[in-house]
Amino acid sequence: MSHLIDTHTHLFVEEFDDERDAVVARALEAGVKHLCLPCINASSVAAINSMCDKYPGVCHPMIGLHPTDVADDYKEQLDCLYSLLQQDERYIAVGEVGLDFYWDTTYSNQQVEAFEQQISWAREANLPLVIHSRKAFNELYRVMDGHRGSMLSGIFHCFSGTVEEAEALLTFPGFMLGIGGALTYKKSTLPTVLAGAVPLNRIVLETDSPYLAPVPHRGRRNESAYVVEVVKALASIYGMSYDEVAAITTANAMQVFNKIS
Repeated sequence: MSHLIDTHTHLFVEEFDDERDAVVARALEAGVKHLCLPCINASSVAAINSMCDKYPGVCHPMIGLHPTDVADDYKEQLDCLYSLLQQDERYIAVGEVGLDFYWDTTYSNQQVEAFEQQISWAREANLPLVIHSRKAFNELYRVMDGHRGSMLSGIFHCFSGTVEEAEALLTFPGFMLGIGGALTYKKSTLPTVLAGAVPLNRIVLETDSPYLAPVPHRGRRNESAYVVEVVKALASIYGMSYDEVAAITTANAMQVFNKIS
């Protein structure tokens, strides 16, 4: 069976404290050979690093400030994260970064500023970006448009937009769309959007675990092993076999995360 990559799992959070090792074991058993861990803020770094120390070659760290964690201290957070990025060769990406105006727009200008700064880190360190966007598509597109031609690459994480949004994001040639459990939901428009606008060679798999568990696990804590349900859904949409989808999405992820060997 082809290997899979979960390009986005928060395996280091407290929801997994009771059985983190078992979750990794189940992922490996399901064929998920690489688990990519996005950073939320400076205080997530220790937990992420400890997972990567324990599972070298399986767990891979990213570094970044999540947009919903942009607050009064965001400059100190960015300074701290930037110095960590410069000290550690293991980071496979700058992420999870971006814009989120869903809950609150108090810090919307600071979010844009933090995002711009972290894009500059990715350019300087030649790392991909893992981008979070919620209720901020136009602003996100405007920021990204300012970096066209800069050889940036990465993932638009947790994509759930329209055909028009998919087509707009795919004009950034180095980027993939991260697709997870939402694809399997009954009311999801994603199957139609993907079939109409997104070739499989622009898709990577993700869980965003512990969130967004796919059917038949919906409503429970998500975990990396469940990414197989996303593969099955994609196989059905694209009229391909499970192994073909696995091989293509893994190649896509390795293209983005070229530090994973």
